[in-house]
Amino acid sequence: MKVTKPLTITKTNITVFLILLAIATLAPYARNQFITGTIVNCTLLVTIATLGIRAGLLLCIIPSAIALAIGLLPAVLAPMIPFVILGNAVLIIVFDCLRNINYWLSVVSGAVLKFGLLAGAISIVTHLVINENAAASVSYMMSWPQLVTALAGSVVAFGILYPKRT
Repeated sequence: MKVTKPLTITKTNITVFLILLAIATLAPYARNQFITGTIVNCTLLVTIATLGIRAGLLLCIIPSAIALAIGLLPAVLAPMIPFVILGNAVLIIVFDCLRNINYWLSVVSGAVLKFGLLAGAISIVTHLVINENAAASVSYMMSWPQLVTALAGSVVAFGILYPKRT
């Protein structure tokens, strides 16, 4: 059983968290799902690796809530926000549990599980909550691009966490 050490609150940790939070919160300004998703997934993984699971879980919630509140996310996505948060949590929990075994196993497993959760959730949400006109667009956004951006974010995070030593 993995023992989680408490998050040490230091000026450095707070500064790192606030920088990662700012990056994840500002990412939707790119107005491109592939850029935004890659940045957000990267920041989630870097947060877990540098600050731990508690900080990572907090980062799952805040950027999505802010992006919706200030209008960076289309209102039609509002019913999906809890599932996006849950999908991000799945990604980072799997990453946290498996990263000491193998980085690529952890990120691919987390990305596939996140994708599966969002793909399943969108089929339910589009039938219950989202109007038919928006359903196709939302379904697309929550399908394979989620897998692609999680994997792309993993590659970028790898470059940050394990820089090539010369």
